[in-house]
Amino acid sequence: MDDDEERRELQDRIMRYRMMERAVTDPLALGLLRDVLAELEAALRVTCEPDARPA
Repeated sequence: MDDDEERRELQDRIMRYRMMERAVTDPLALGLLRDVLAELEAALRVTCEPDARPA
């Protein structure tokens, strides 16, 4: 998968999780969703910044 495809897929997943975040009422589920979002956003940052990738 090339970087553009990976970036688009991550952006789509982030958008879906953010939509779920608005609908969730369970505090535990909300916390888990936020953890997943944080990980996806970090992965997106790494994808966007080639210098930040681990060797």
